[in-house]
Amino acid sequence: MSNTTYTEDFIESLYTKIGILLPHQLDVNEIACRLGILLYFWDNPSQVLFLGGRAYIFLNQDLSPKQMWQDFCHELCHVLLHCGSQEKMPYSWIEYQEWKANNFMVQACVPTFMLNNITLPGNEDKAIQLIQDLFNVEWDLAYKRLEQYKNNKFIHELNANTLKMYGNNNHTI
Repeated sequence: MSNTTYTEDFIESLYTKIGILLPHQLDVNEIACRLGILLYFWDNPSQVLFLGGRAYIFLNQDLSPKQMWQDFCHELCHVLLHCGSQEKMPYSWIEYQEWKANNFMVQACVPTFMLNNITLPGNEDKAIQLIQDLFNVEWDLAYKRLEQYKNNKFIHELNANTLKMYGNNNHTI
């Protein structure tokens, strides 16, 4: 698949720059360390704080490893793509940032460039289980990511077939 989104390209570039190339390397502590992000575990909901020019990710220590990985990727988006406190932002802007962070989380937990290197079983249940196991994510996220991946692949193939059938003529009617 060669048509990727900005988010997919950003994640591939980020992970490649810090030497994260395989699913078993997707580790909260390792990624935080390589990015210079200070990581803390506490009893409250996960969040990001920026203090003195440094990013701190606070993760809820009561989460399962899969939930913690997913929370980390959500908070990582806030560190990398957002700035400032949400306290004085309009609610609609907070919703937008949270939507973007959730989308980023899905892509960062199960990166496209890594999925492209895996042979997924034809059976959907087995494919979901494989994604869960390889990327340490919950069933809901594995299912959502598989659906995204299959849909994007289908669209790409449809576009390629359309170009083959009709050529790359830029005729307008």
